[in-house]
Amino acid sequence: MKRIFHIASLLMIVLPLISSCRAISSFLHDDDAVAVAGSETLYRRDLESVIPKGLSPEDSTRLAMQYINTWASDRVFLSIAEKQLPKSEKDVTKELEEYRKSLLKYRYEQLYVNQRLDTAVTDDLIEEYYQAHQDKFVLERPVVKARYLRILSDSPIIEPMRKKMSSDKVDDLVEADSLAYSSAMKYTDWQNRWIDAGALAREFGTDWKTMLSNRKGNWINQTDTTGITHMAFVADMVSAGQVAPLEYSAGKIKDIILSSRKQALINGLERDLLNDARENGTFVIY
Repeated sequence: MKRIFHIASLLMIVLPLISSCRAISSFLHDDDAVAVAGSETLYRRDLESVIPKGLSPEDSTRLAMQYINTWASDRVFLSIAEKQLPKSEKDVTKELEEYRKSLLKYRYEQLYVNQRLDTAVTDDLIEEYYQAHQDKFVLERPVVKARYLRILSDSPIIEPMRKKMSSDKVDDLVEADSLAYSSAMKYTDWQNRWIDAGALAREFGTDWKTMLSNRKGNWINQTDTTGITHMAFVADMVSAGQVAPLEYSAGKIKDIILSSRKQALINGLERDLLNDARENGTFVIY
């Protein structure tokens, strides 16, 4: 109960200062002090540094309110912690020193790696890794190459678009893009890259299994109750459980290779530093 009383008391001090949008707007333009929580004061200049310029007065006030509430909450909890925690738990010297050491070590590792990391990853190296580790690239969901169209169901260009979308001729695809630009609600062409089937399913407002259950041949069609038709031409698909295409996996493979190089550099750094310390006598085991 005592803890609740302390919190309530502090909130009674803080909340009157932050509850009025009109007051906040006035503080932002007139007074230096915006809010007080315990012994700490939030000033107008502090707010001005976190609120982007060019916002409307309403948006500025809303962001100010959010920031002030967050600021006040932090101070209220800190004040209670200072009063309620025993002295032994308020002493964070050891934890801060461990954090400082970890942070310095991390920053030096990053500096060392950034200065030495070879970021060139060739296509041959990516393919070599892909062929040797295909078990790592088995798909949990299908991937597809597709073209997606969202359009009013009574639009006269639906059938022309259907023909253009399913074509493999460059002129037809250019014309499809032009038609869609002037008459469709949305048109996206993923013909030249693999995407997760879940990304396409989100365009239909459903999950990938439901979406693919409506597939007939290369087409997926759906008309909702608002008179909008969704359609997708699936030019190619690799099913779940199969190995993902190399093209789809290339980015992930590059990240794996670079991560491996980074770890090798860090391991080498640690080993070299220990060896140097042994040789110069700064590291001795008795």
